[in-house]
Amino acid sequence: MRKPEVLAPAGDADALAAALAAGADAVYFGLDEGFNARARAANFSFAGLDATLAQIHRAGARAYLALNTLVFESELAAVEQILARVAESGVDAIIVQDPAVALLARALCPALEVHASTQMTISSEGGARFAAGLGVTRVVVPRELSVDEIRTLAAQTPLELEVFIHGALCVSWSGQCLTSEAWGGRSANRGACAQSCRLPYDLVVDGQTRDLGDLKYLLSPRDLAGLAVVKELAEVGVHGLKIEGRQKNAAYVATATAAYRREVDALGEPAPDVQRRDDLARMALTYSRGFSKGFLEGSDHQTLVAGHAPGHRGALLGIVESVDNYAVRVERPNVNPIDVTPRAGMGVVFDAGHPEAGEAGGPLFSVEELPDGSLRLGFGRPGPDLARVAIGQRVWLNSDPAIAREATRLVERGEPEGRVALALIVRGALGAPLVIEARAGGHVVTVASDAPLESARGEGLTRAILSDKLGALGGTFLHLSTLEVAELAPGLHVPVSLLKDLRRQVVAALRPLIERGPVRMRNERSFRESLQPDPRARRLSPEPARLIPLCRTDAQLEAVIDAGLGEVELDWMELVGLGRAVTRARAAGLSVTVATTRVQKPGEQGFAEGLTRLAPDGLLARHWGAVMHFPATAERSRPTLHGDFSLNVTNSITARHLLALGLDTLTASHDLDGAQLLALVNALDDPARLTVTVHHHVPTFHTEHCVYAHLLSSGKDFRDCGRPCETHELALADRTGDVHPVLVDVGCRNTVFNARAQSAAGLARELVTRGVRRLRIELVRESREQTREVLAAWRDLLEGTCSPTELTRRVGAHEQFGVTRGTMRVMQ
Repeated sequence: MRKPEVLAPAGDADALAAALAAGADAVYFGLDEGFNARARAANFSFAGLDATLAQIHRAGARAYLALNTLVFESELAAVEQILARVAESGVDAIIVQDPAVALLARALCPALEVHASTQMTISSEGGARFAAGLGVTRVVVPRELSVDEIRTLAAQTPLELEVFIHGALCVSWSGQCLTSEAWGGRSANRGACAQSCRLPYDLVVDGQTRDLGDLKYLLSPRDLAGLAVVKELAEVGVHGLKIEGRQKNAAYVATATAAYRREVDALGEPAPDVQRRDDLARMALTYSRGFSKGFLEGSDHQTLVAGHAPGHRGALLGIVESVDNYAVRVERPNVNPIDVTPRAGMGVVFDAGHPEAGEAGGPLFSVEELPDGSLRLGFGRPGPDLARVAIGQRVWLNSDPAIAREATRLVERGEPEGRVALALIVRGALGAPLVIEARAGGHVVTVASDAPLESARGEGLTRAILSDKLGALGGTFLHLSTLEVAELAPGLHVPVSLLKDLRRQVVAALRPLIERGPVRMRNERSFRESLQPDPRARRLSPEPARLIPLCRTDAQLEAVIDAGLGEVELDWMELVGLGRAVTRARAAGLSVTVATTRVQKPGEQGFAEGLTRLAPDGLLARHWGAVMHFPATAERSRPTLHGDFSLNVTNSITARHLLALGLDTLTASHDLDGAQLLALVNALDDPARLTVTVHHHVPTFHTEHCVYAHLLSSGKDFRDCGRPCETHELALADRTGDVHPVLVDVGCRNTVFNARAQSAAGLARELVTRGVRRLRIELVRESREQTREVLAAWRDLLEGTCSPTELTRRVGAHEQFGVTRGTMRVMQ
C-alpha cells in the first residue's frame, strides 16, 4: 500500500512555513498575477517564485502552482506568457480548470505536469478520458464522490487521483457554482467566491414560508474531517490527500498538516484512536464549522448541513444550565465526537442561534468541574456580556492560545532540516582518490578527494566511520538514507578532515539542483494562435437566428407548441415524464433535444443510456462523460450534440478543442459579460455553432445536498427520503426577500435558480449581426401564459417590433449578461 501524499495549502508565507514544518509532502499556492481560485489569499509573487520553490524543495516537498480559473479571450496571451515562465521554473506541477490552459501548457512544455482542478468537474471515467486528452496526469476529484465511487473511478483510469480530505466544503459542485456571479457581482470560477452559501435563507414550501427556528443557514455545510478514511483511500490507491485552506492562517495549516502526516505515517499500524481524537480537537479549535465526513461515506442529507451558523464554531462544550454575575454553569453532553478539556485562557462563544446579530463570548478565567460533572466557567472583568447568555444556549470552545503559540514557534523556528533523503556510494582503492557518488531528489553528483587513499594502520574506513562522518548532515536539508561501500577496498585511510570536506562538497553540489526542481525543455515559439480557430476560415451563416426554448414542464412545452417554433430542449426531473414529453413534442413536429444531468458520477452511465433509448434528435451535453461518450457512437445513429454552459467555455481555444471532439454546437459560459462574449464570438470561425442563453434564471447552486430530503424528511439519501420532491415545491428566500426556486434532477441533485430572470435583449441584435444563430430561452417554473409571453416578446425583438427595454418590461426580467467585472492582472 503506497502512502498518499499529504498536500497542504499555502495562502501566504507563514502558512507555507507552517505546512513545510508540519511535514507536508507537497504544497499548493497561487500567484499575485492571478488566474488562481483564491484571489483573496495573500498569494506569492512571480518575482519571488524561485525563492519560494527553493524553500519548498529544501523541505523535500513538491510545489503545485494553482492556475485554476477560467480564462477569457483577451487574456490568452497573458496566460501563455505566464505558462512560458512557469515551465522554465522548477514548479513540479500546475493545477488548471480551463482546458485552454492545459492545452497551452502541453504545447509549450510537454514535460510540465498538469493536474485537473476539482473546478474542472472530472467526476467519471469519461471525464478522466477527457482530462487525459488535455495532457493531464492527475485529477483532483470532486468532493461529492464517496470512497466507493473513488475506488470505481481509480479502477477505470490510469490517471492519478487526488482527494480533498479536510477543510471547508462547498455546497455546490466546484466549477458549477454561479451564485457569486448572479448575486455577488463576481465569479467563483474566476477566484472570487462571494460565499453566498454561508448566508441565511428562509425555507418556502409550496409558496408558504416555514418557520425553522434558528435553522437559517440552509446551505452552509459542516467542514470536512477525513482522518477516519485515510486508510481506505490509501488502499484505493489515491496519490494525494488535499487539505483545503489557502485563506486560513498558519495555525490551521500546521494542525491539519501535522494530523494527516501522523495518520499517513501510521498506515499499516493499529488506528491511533487517542491521537486521532486529540488531532480532531486541535483542528476544531483552529477552525471548524463542525466536522463531518462530507460525502466520503456517501450522502447523508441530515448531517452535512447543521444550519445554525455559517462560520467557525470550534468544539461543543455543552449547554448553559445557569448564569450568575461572572460565571456560567454548563452541562456536558453525554456523547461528544470532539471532546476537549477546557482550561483558563481558552476562548468560548455562546450560541444564541443568531450569529449574524453578534454573539457573547471571550476568554475563560477559570474552569471548575462540579460534582455532577457539569462545569462552572468563570470570566474576568470586563468579560462577555452574560446578560445576553440564556439557559439552553450551546457553548463552544473556539480558540486555544497554546495552539496559536505553537504555530508561531513552528514558523519562527526556521526551515525544517533533513527532509531530503541522501544515498551515498563510496568507491576507492589504494593510491586512488576516494570517490563519493551522491543521489538525492532524482539528482546525482560525484565528488572525489584530491589526496589518494593510503593503507590504514588499523581497521581503516569502516561503514560506521563513513556513516558517522559523511552522515553528519545537521543544519542541512539532507539526511543519510543509505550507504554502500562494496566498491571500497578494505584497510584504507584518509584524514577525517577530508571526509568532512567531501561531505560539504556533496551538500554544496546538491543544493542548487534540489532547490531548482525539475528542469524541462520549453518550446520557444508561441502556440496560442495555432490552437485558436483560423480567422481566415471565418464564415457567417445565411440562416436566420432562431429561438431555442428549454422547457422543464408540460405547460411550458405546450406554450412552445402554441408558438409554432421548430426546436425544443427538454430538461425533466424524471425519465418517464421526459419520455412522454418527447413523444408530445415529436407529435407536434418539433425537433427534440434532451438534456443530460449536469454532472456524472461513477455508476451513473444508466442515465445516458436512458436518454439514448428516447432516440432524441439532439442531446444537450452538460458533463464531460457525455462529451466523450456520444461522439463515439455510430455517426448515423447519434443525435446532434450540443455542449451546454456547464462545460464553461470562455475562450476560443477551449471551444475549438471541444468542437474537434465531436460536439456540433457549444453554449457560451455564464461567466462571460457582454464584451467578453462578443470577443469569443469574434474569435470563432463559425459563430453559428455557438448558442447564447439570452433569457434565463441563473442556475446558482448545483448541489449534491438535497434540501428536500434534509428539511422535509428524515432520510439520509434517495433510498429512504420518501421523495418529497414529487409532492412539494421548495424555494429559498434570501435576506432581500427574493425567492429562489429549488429544482431536483433525475440524479436527485438540487439546483437553486435565481429568483429573477436575466435578459441579454440589449446584446441580441449585435450577436445576430456577428453570426450567432442559436438564442436559448431557458425556463424554470414559468406557467404556460408566462412562457407564451416570453417567447412572443423575444420573437418581436428579433423581428424589430419590440425594443430591448420593452422586452424586459414585458417579461419581468432585468437586462444583464454576466456580471464578472475586470480582468486578472497582467504581468509586465
